[in-house]
Amino acid sequence: MGRINAIITGVGGYVPDYILDNEELSRMVDTSDEWIMTRVGIKERRILKDEGLGTSYLARKAAKQLIQKTGVDPDTIDALIVATTTPDYKFPSTASIVLGKLGLKNAFAFDFEAACCGFMYALSTASSMIESGRCKKIIVIGADKMSSLVDYQDRQTCVLFGDGAGAVLVEASEDTEYGMQDMFFRTDGKGLPFLHMKAGGSVCPASHFTVDHRLHYLYQEGRNVFRYAVTDMSDDVLEIMKRNNLSKDDVDWVVPHEANLRIIEAVTKRAELSMDKVAVNIEHYGNTSAATIPLALWDYESKLKKGDRVIFTAFGAGFVHGASFFKWAYDGATEATKK
Repeated sequence: MGRINAIITGVGGYVPDYILDNEELSRMVDTSDEWIMTRVGIKERRILKDEGLGTSYLARKAAKQLIQKTGVDPDTIDALIVATTTPDYKFPSTASIVLGKLGLKNAFAFDFEAACCGFMYALSTASSMIESGRCKKIIVIGADKMSSLVDYQDRQTCVLFGDGAGAVLVEASEDTEYGMQDMFFRTDGKGLPFLHMKAGGSVCPASHFTVDHRLHYLYQEGRNVFRYAVTDMSDDVLEIMKRNNLSKDDVDWVVPHEANLRIIEAVTKRAELSMDKVAVNIEHYGNTSAATIPLALWDYESKLKKGDRVIFTAFGAGFVHGASFFKWAYDGATEATKK
């Protein structure tokens, strides 16, 4: 047997029905559609409002659609990975809940937390598990219920985030022309002061004080995050292109983390790539953290063709960042109709 490569063979997705648009947000905080669109390019975001439902619900819905679309036998799945920053509980893992709801009998499951880079990092991990020969089929899910962390009294952050999940099936293939080709990931540790949740962890456990002072919400210093995100994501894309001898004409698609339209445009400009080659859906979903890249694949699946050179790039709290290079393994037009 020759070298084994990891290929993506299907994409599933799910977003809640409830739409929180800019008009409704403008009645909640001092903002406007013009202010939001000018600064971040978000028109609406999906919110999971049903009581008692968390990230596992979003992840399960995306994975269930993936299984139905691909027709994969659930008993042949070796592992399930959920990338999330908003787990249902501190423990058990959200992945274990999803696996149980899906009825996967021969798989193991675990969560992966790398903020907005979570899906891209988890996909690379799954690819390595496939390439090792120990696994043949893995479901990788990026899912976040960001509304559970958002302070809807803070107009700087509440306009940014939404809820959703995307899932991909990763399989073993002996055709090394397709699938995972390369990755370049980095963590610099500079990001703690600029993007974090102050309470709820072991440093500052929950207490009456932390609740009263609203410390269980996402905190972000937008200007610093913007600056680092643009620099790191564009440098990472250029590094991947250089390492794989890719010119701007060789790249068919860039699938970026959907945090801010201005960040995406700035990254694309610095990498000298056309926006026509960039998968963008932030206007409709906002920043869904680990779910943004798989949701973009879900939306753009019909445009992806076998052999397309696809670069993923993301940036998140930590700071964590990076880019990876895949060759798409199937014509998406047919599969996309099975949504």
